[in-house]
Amino acid sequence: DERRLPTVLDGAGGFLYYVSVAGITGLQQAAQGSIDDAVARLKAATDLPVAVGFGVRTPDQAAAIARVADGVVVGSAIVEIVAAHGTDAPAPVAAYIRTLADAVASARKELV
Repeated sequence: DERRLPTVLDGAGGFLYYVSVAGITGLQQAAQGSIDDAVARLKAATDLPVAVGFGVRTPDQAAAIARVADGVVVGSAIVEIVAAHGTDAPAPVAAYIRTLADAVASARKELV
């Protein structure tokens, strides 16, 4: 919201975390166009890095966000893997994160 942006930026430090959708974490996904627009507005207003999260689940989603944002935040999808695998979760979590990291790295190379 443009009216709140000055207040948010006034108290911000480190980086900005843009919540891409309203609702319950992990259950929704924002349209990429709205994310692109929001990140562009934030970057025009501050030099702080902008990370985007909430509803990010797939490597394709992570790559699309990485093309416009400085960081991608994934939470619920990792929690679900841990819940499904319990004490055996480290290997599947690492494999999942590797797919996300590879997608983000590939997307970033496209920008150079």
